[in-house]
Amino acid sequence: MRGFYAQPFQSGWIEVVCGSMYCGKSEELIRRVRRAEIAHQQVQAFKPIIDTRYYKEDISSHTGLRYRAVRAEGALEICQMVGPDTQVVAIDEVQFFDVGILDAVAQLADSGRRVICAGLDMDFRGRPFAIMPRLLAMAELVEKLTAICMVCGGPATRSQRLIDGRPAKWDDPIVLIGASDSYEPRCRLHHEVPMPPDRQLTLPIAPLEAAAIGSPILTETRALGAPV
Repeated sequence: MRGFYAQPFQSGWIEVVCGSMYCGKSEELIRRVRRAEIAHQQVQAFKPIIDTRYYKEDISSHTGLRYRAVRAEGALEICQMVGPDTQVVAIDEVQFFDVGILDAVAQLADSGRRVICAGLDMDFRGRPFAIMPRLLAMAELVEKLTAICMVCGGPATRSQRLIDGRPAKWDDPIVLIGASDSYEPRCRLHHEVPMPPDRQLTLPIAPLEAAAIGSPILTETRALGAPV
């Protein structure tokens, strides 16, 4: 897919890089905007004002990469700051913006610009994060990255929130900005979110027989989904 936008669309388009915490979303966004600059394209980058981790005026990755960005309170502010010569608009931590960001990125793409967004696709509960499902549906290009589960070392797709070293409860606030002491990547199996009994819903699904775990279908599926 990375070679896909080597042949650009006739108009603008939307790209979304998504995944859990520590999967490299910001690093990938920075990689893309730096490549655009190498091609002498005009780039502007933005981040939500709520994100104060690491560097306030930079998009920063957990590996130490940085790219200058403007902090914005909302979608309207981003649209007002995009210059007439800007060809590429990058938005990090896009999940923290309100629903207005959907119209903003659509209109920026309609104006002929390449819009690159990076954000969490799921909240700490493992549920779709705010505007992200609609943004993913609108995008021409979507790349979902995985991290490494801190428990088993498998592919991690979820962000485990920890409060004083313990899994956060289901009814905790969705938005809680933190770093390594607040979150860690987990796989589906090891992702823990204690839920009140009145919220628990158990569907009548039969457990998978142990003999079926090694069946050709599951073995092939696991091989296809295994990290390379």
